[in-house]
Amino acid sequence: MTARAAVIMAAGQGTRMKSPIPKVLHKVGGRSLLDRVIDTVVAAGCDRIHVVVGNHSPEVRALVVSRLGESAAVLQDPPLGTGHAVLAARDALADFAGDVLVVNGDCPLLTAQDLEHLFTLRAKGTALAIMGFEPQDPLLYGRILRGADGHVMRIVEPSQSTDEVRSVKLCNGGMYVADRADLFRWLGRVKNDNPKGEYFITDIIAEATHDDAVVRANIAPESAVMGADTQMQLSQAEAIFQRRRREHFLAEGVAMPAPETVHLSWDTRLAPGATVEPYVVFGPGVTVEAGAVIRAFSHLEGALVRAGALVGPYARLRPGADIGEEAHIGNFVEVKKVTVGKGAKANHLSYLGDGSVGAGANIGAGTIFCNYDGFFKHDTHVGAGAFVGSNTALVAPISVGAGAYIGSGSVITKDVAADALALERGTQVEKSGWAARLRQVMGAKKAAAKS
Repeated sequence: MTARAAVIMAAGQGTRMKSPIPKVLHKVGGRSLLDRVIDTVVAAGCDRIHVVVGNHSPEVRALVVSRLGESAAVLQDPPLGTGHAVLAARDALADFAGDVLVVNGDCPLLTAQDLEHLFTLRAKGTALAIMGFEPQDPLLYGRILRGADGHVMRIVEPSQSTDEVRSVKLCNGGMYVADRADLFRWLGRVKNDNPKGEYFITDIIAEATHDDAVVRANIAPESAVMGADTQMQLSQAEAIFQRRRREHFLAEGVAMPAPETVHLSWDTRLAPGATVEPYVVFGPGVTVEAGAVIRAFSHLEGALVRAGALVGPYARLRPGADIGEEAHIGNFVEVKKVTVGKGAKANHLSYLGDGSVGAGANIGAGTIFCNYDGFFKHDTHVGAGAFVGSNTALVAPISVGAGAYIGSGSVITKDVAADALALERGTQVEKSGWAARLRQVMGAKKAAAKS
């Protein structure tokens, strides 16, 4: 197979997003637009990836370097159009022989299959393959004009379109594949004699046809080229992503009685046989195994829910939560960086942070793992079969032995031995008749105040 490289254009300022966050760092499905495009071109078999960045967005460059290395980021400075942006990668690809894909960095719904059609055109003798689509509203898109043989002749921008051109349904998706040498030769001949004084990548079609090269378009779904230039477009992309993921999991055998209310992330893993009730939010990094039930209004992120476990309703699992088989995490229970053993239960109103709960242990309502001393986090370990009474504070670092009992209302600051009973309460004082006398005195005062 011909070697494949990708040039991702991510140097735009994204002013229409009206956000201090660079456009390509906004997220769909909990993953940045740029990360999603990088994932896609990797899945499409691109061994070399270069991302065009601008001086105005050091955060974008930082993402590229962290994922792909220092050499992957190429700078466009100053920004002089889309053609100029791709030329910024010319030197970086000087030693590359093969096909180069040019793709936008803000297309979160693009798939590897969408790109494969372009590479297939190249393999069948097309010199320049471009991605076209037929939008519901083509007003703002350049039209792809083809000859009788189906070959692309040129792209006409909206501002230059006649009524006849505007009747053409096929529009330019802004993605291209060509041999490296051809691509940069054509780009090198593009002029900036236009009102904006910029170098447009669309002009390579004219350069290719001047060389009698075959230019063909593949018609992709509109979602493939859907960018996210505004907050509205970002929300529309999110809605499509969510619908696709829900449909995927339903087809795999995950039960979702009200799927339209469930919010998923790009890496959510739900096993067949799992159940997700309404209004559940999955942040990144969640795996739910078969037979587990996530009850309504729960929020999970960075968590593992093992087979047969029950979570919620109104539960919160934070990063590092590992909920064991058949364990129960109930309403208004928060778990962070705690391993909960098989069959253990924390059914009501508790915070479990940093540590472990052994198999079969019971955590009573109102239990708090006091894990933070203002400077450092400390672990709490509750042994297998232990019983922690309601309204207990376990002050870490601390260990409660297997089978131990903690009396309700205790503040436990020392380790508890296995099978022991630990209590920590003040002495109860009772004053006979005090309440009746208080009511009599205060009632008289209230009556006097009204007179």
